[in-house]
Amino acid sequence: MSGPSRSVTLLTRTGCGLCATALEHLREICADFGLTPETVDVDEAAATQPELRAEYGDRLPVVLLDGREHSYFDVDEPRLRADLSG
Repeated sequence: MSGPSRSVTLLTRTGCGLCATALEHLREICADFGLTPETVDVDEAAATQPELRAEYGDRLPVVLLDGREHSYFDVDEPRLRADLSG
């Protein structure tokens, strides 16, 4: 029996070096769980979701697990792996 489908999203913005590093790290981790991380550029999303940029824009990158904040600035690999395994 399989568990619920999980989603991993990286909030990012164009030109963010930390965001690019975090995305590569997320891709490696998520691949182990058969997942592909999604990305959302908070500046592009601001037209329809201004709350994303207001809430997260000053501390990117932000990792969301199932729509909830999981970590920011760095990917918390041990915690993310544990949460995806559970």
